Amino acid sequence: METDDVSVREQLFHNRVRETIICVLLFTCLYMVSYLILTHFKKAAEYVTDDIEDATVNKIALWLCTFTLSVAVCAVLLLPISILSNEVLLTFPQSYYMQWLNGSLIHGLWNLVFLFSNLSLVFLMPFAYFFTESEGFAGSRKGVMARVHEAVVLLLLLALLVLGIVWVASALLHDNMARKSLYDLWEYYLPYLYSGISLFGVLLLLLCTPFGLSRMFSVTGQLLVKPRLLEDVEDTLNCTTFEEDSLSRKLKRGSTTSCWVKLNMEAMKKEYLTVKSKRIALEMRRKASPWQRNLGYPLVMLVLLALTVMCVLMVCFNVLELLLDDTAMPRGMEDPHLGMASFSMFGSLGAAVQVVLILYLMVSSVVGFYSSPLFTGLLPRAQDTNLTQIIANCVSLLILSSALPVFSRTLGITRFDLLGDFGRYNWLGNFYIVFLYNMLFAGLTSASLIKTVTWAVQRELIRAFGLHRLPLTVSRSTVPFRLLLASGLSKIQ
Repeated sequence: METDDVSVREQLFHNRVRETIICVLLFTCLYMVSYLILTHFKKAAEYVTDDIEDATVNKIALWLCTFTLSVAVCAVLLLPISILSNEVLLTFPQSYYMQWLNGSLIHGLWNLVFLFSNLSLVFLMPFAYFFTESEGFAGSRKGVMARVHEAVVLLLLLALLVLGIVWVASALLHDNMARKSLYDLWEYYLPYLYSGISLFGVLLLLLCTPFGLSRMFSVTGQLLVKPRLLEDVEDTLNCTTFEEDSLSRKLKRGSTTSCWVKLNMEAMKKEYLTVKSKRIALEMRRKASPWQRNLGYPLVMLVLLALTVMCVLMVCFNVLELLLDDTAMPRGMEDPHLGMASFSMFGSLGAAVQVVLILYLMVSSVVGFYSSPLFTGLLPRAQDTNLTQIIANCVSLLILSSALPVFSRTLGITRFDLLGDFGRYNWLGNFYIVFLYNMLFAGLTSASLIKTVTWAVQRELIRAFGLHRLPLTVSRSTVPFRLLLASGLSKIQ
């Protein structure tokens, strides 16, 4: 009996050590990738200055931002890793080398992401901001520790304020529970606070993702070479080159000519940069191979359209399931039971499609977030992003990514239920909230998709038939379809 107990304890110990090593290796890799990303966007002048104190503070804040960004990336990968692990165990049920993929490892990973997300949003990122803005209390010795003391005091005051707001909110919504749990900080108030943050993130995804799904077509179109549709690239390139040379000569004469030319130098520089970028794009189109020009762009557009339509159809199917079956409601589970059954009715292929759709929704939400007028100022620029903007970007990405598992499960993109504290959110069991959320997402995405596709086709026809060179502003009301058709027939003849 003692031998069996020892062997069981040894097995549990080895399993815990293996899971710890895997989590540490995964997080280390994500940390290095996140650090490379942030160093690509940061301002080098903020970290190499004559003031050693400021440089040290900025480096510490950058390390905290790197930690937060790595947690955000790990939150994005939670569902894909869980779904793929289940399919791998189904494909190789007896493989000795795949036994480390188990429910305990996946459950522990979800708990770690939840813990680190709370830690980053509630403590690390506010501390990083206060740390960079602090100068030490009046009368204290200058140095890094003085700034640490001021940042810690401000963080404590902010924590008291936030906890007071959370207590008031919980008292208004759940009066008895709030009074009984006044001193239960870890088990009630922090999860309640994170539940509110997650709800805000899910609402932000509801606004950003449909807009991002429509913006993906234009963003991808700027990165690819479009096909030549009734357009003479050589003629357009010659005109653009001539216009660029003319603007270049005007800029060179601007410093020696009259004052009114000097006043228009900034506008001329912007126009010159616009024309130069247009010339570079035209040169890329001329050098592109026929396969890249005529097959790549339509194929990518069709893939984006198929993924978007598939998302809408899955959400509509989930709406029907919500009306007919109570199991469609998002909920939490204690044991994922990996390797028992596939989480998709189409098997491994359906699971792969779910992973692609989850990652596609995350990319679309980020594109929509940075394309919205409210957050376009946060868009990072290579080697020109200050530390405050980096902190704001890390917080925004963490809010979006930590809400992605709840977002995907609420919309029915996957049937993998939420693990750990992700399934303890108070609003997940409300049928009306979940149903209305699905309807709003399907409606907003469908409207954005229809508007984007129809207007994009009309815009390409306008450019192809040369109507964009008209002196008047071209719009849907000024250029009817029969004018497009008549212009196209005349150009073909």
